[in-house]
Amino acid sequence: MFTIISFLVCMGLVAFYVVRQVRKTNLKSQDGYFLAGRSLTAPVIASSIILTNLSTEQLIGQSGQAFKVGMGPMAWEATSCIATVMLAAVFLPRYLKAGVTTIPEFLKTRFDETTKRIITVLFLLGYLFCYLPTVLYSGALVFNQIFGVSKALECTDFQAVILVATALGVIGAAYAIIGGLKASASADTLFGIGLIIGGTMIPILGITSIGDGSFIEGLKQLVQLVPAGHFNAINPANAKSPMVPWPLLFTGMMFNNLFYWCTNQSIIQRALAAKNLKEAQKGAVLAGCFKLLTPLVITFCGIITYGKFSGTETFNMISENMDLAYPQLVTSVLPNALLGFFAAVLFGAIMSSFNGALNGSIAMYTLDLHKPMFNPQASDEHIVKVGRRFGLVLALVSVCVAPLISFFPAGLYDFLQSCFGFYNMPILAAVIIGIFSKKVPALGPKVALITHVILYSVSKMIPGVRDLHYLYVLSALFVIDICIMLVIGKMRPRETDFVLQDVKAVDLSPWKNLKIASIILVAVLILEYVVFSPLGLAR
Repeated sequence: MFTIISFLVCMGLVAFYVVRQVRKTNLKSQDGYFLAGRSLTAPVIASSIILTNLSTEQLIGQSGQAFKVGMGPMAWEATSCIATVMLAAVFLPRYLKAGVTTIPEFLKTRFDETTKRIITVLFLLGYLFCYLPTVLYSGALVFNQIFGVSKALECTDFQAVILVATALGVIGAAYAIIGGLKASASADTLFGIGLIIGGTMIPILGITSIGDGSFIEGLKQLVQLVPAGHFNAINPANAKSPMVPWPLLFTGMMFNNLFYWCTNQSIIQRALAAKNLKEAQKGAVLAGCFKLLTPLVITFCGIITYGKFSGTETFNMISENMDLAYPQLVTSVLPNALLGFFAAVLFGAIMSSFNGALNGSIAMYTLDLHKPMFNPQASDEHIVKVGRRFGLVLALVSVCVAPLISFFPAGLYDFLQSCFGFYNMPILAAVIIGIFSKKVPALGPKVALITHVILYSVSKMIPGVRDLHYLYVLSALFVIDICIMLVIGKMRPRETDFVLQDVKAVDLSPWKNLKIASIILVAVLILEYVVFSPLGLAR
């Protein structure tokens, strides 16, 4: 009962804070609803980006993978800081100069309307049929595992998943649809603080429990209990997933991170809502700092679980299902008095991933499809109404589809990765070419996208190629996508060089400490890899 009460109190305080913040924003205007009135500051941007990014795939998947294969999968988290630096230094100055609300809108500015519509449809299909339902289902599944919802309500696991997924969908949709980006970002600020506190608490308590109350002694015992190879984050070049081969740290992983952090609408929308370029850049770099922290508070929990339960029946159970690693650690080390607080934080992280994608979908549909195609003269107030209706439909569909995922979870994950692979590299290539080339015409990204889909499909059928780590395939295809656009730009260049106009949306004065902050991030990243290598803990 105390857990439920503390959970409700935490959620109530967040709701109270959000209502106060939303009242300061004009939600009837386009910028007010979709970009929070272009008023977000660095801490809000960073918190919202991180909460949108962090989902149960990281919390559960990263810990489970580390339990099974070691620290190699931390690459998904740690190397993201390079992409956030690129976002701050290269992408955001162009996006904010163009004053765009969505990534497809930027592609329209650089290429043409058709390119924008194609990319918008690809993004929306990915969100609607894959990402949104998956977030709800996996979030509900994890929430039920950690906090025993089915036992508390005396129902089946499937019924508990339906109830929690519905609650996530309803609350997330309420924030995203009624309050727009401002409501989501404001909630993320508080949940972000809670996630730092709660997330850091789990590994500290876990190590302390191994050392019978002593953190230092716990670390010493952990190193003795866990095989040295598990501490090594630098995997062989021929390593299989979920390990990350070391050459991919500089190729496929980098390209994948650039797509996610620099062109993904649900992430970028937070930075596009900044009050000026300086705050946007600080927010992106601060998000990079968080990503350097997550290997220690998420991935490393798998190592702690390995050491804590080594030689027990629980260890054998987790070995059969590595996704139980994080839930088992949480329930074994977290005091009952803090379960309500951690439940609220976890609920917020899951909800944020959902409403982040929902916000992005609403913005892309209304601004990139509905308004230009059906009602070009529509007022801001009408566009906001259309966006809310579309968001409601999207949320309802996601809530209905989410429980059905339980019948094919393994296949869905592979399908999800395959779907992203069909369009992520050509979108990234189009944005990069759009930024750095003045000659490539609108034909370039269209031909590259078609070629990419064909080649990616063929790669799934060739025996030698389909056995490679899929990031190797995407690395090669990214280079091909870039080359296709450059060749077309050489053969059939634009009649006039493209010039990006400054629409004066925000102040474009850069953050003066960006370079030194970026150098520090890279230095810390290198230090993390030294610690988790044969030069450090993996001796």
